[in-house]
Amino acid sequence: MTDARERKALEVFSDLPLKERLFIRARLFSAPLLSVVDRAPPGWIADVGCGHGLLAALLSVDNPARKIIATDPDERKIAWARLGPGRLASVTVRRGTVEDLSPELDGRLDAVAVADVLYLLPVVEWKRFIAACRRLLKARGLLLLKETEKRPSWKYYKCLVQEQLMVRVLRKTKTSGGLNLQPRGYVESLLREEGFAVREVADLSSGYTTPHVLFVAERREW
Repeated sequence: MTDARERKALEVFSDLPLKERLFIRARLFSAPLLSVVDRAPPGWIADVGCGHGLLAALLSVDNPARKIIATDPDERKIAWARLGPGRLASVTVRRGTVEDLSPELDGRLDAVAVADVLYLLPVVEWKRFIAACRRLLKARGLLLLKETEKRPSWKYYKCLVQEQLMVRVLRKTKTSGGLNLQPRGYVESLLREEGFAVREVADLSSGYTTPHVLFVAERREW
């Protein structure tokens, strides 16, 4: 680990039990979250499906002037997030879903960040989820969507095994619809259908054992 932001973010979780700190450290090294942070604008950002709040912590230490709203429906993870980034002045932690941020924050956010959430939902709910994200954004606001793509390779099959372990054995992750990985083309099409202009599709799998991909999409008017 060489990035000072990573070190600072890990310090945010220093009061958590060792098991949770190890989980957060593993998450940091297994996912390219700084690639999301590097594309995030200043201003108001929602971290949807925040889990323990690692992405929220990285966004905050990268730019303390940002205002981060971290939300997740998992009560256990929100409890840890409150003891971690929830102590930062720039971070507000809420239990709930993306829909729970409406109508209060509709049209007010500069960005919505979503890291590894869609694949836990039934595919039929993806359209609704993306539409809910769009409602929260200002005109030309950004949706930063980091997912694992369905792309037949050893990384893809390794990811399936790993997620089964996390969801069904260790129960670190909750799912409402199985493990639904999709090709990047499917996600791009869905973003366009729901009122986004796709500005970048970044393959972030290099250096990782998971086929990570990041979609940077800008809210456009119909």
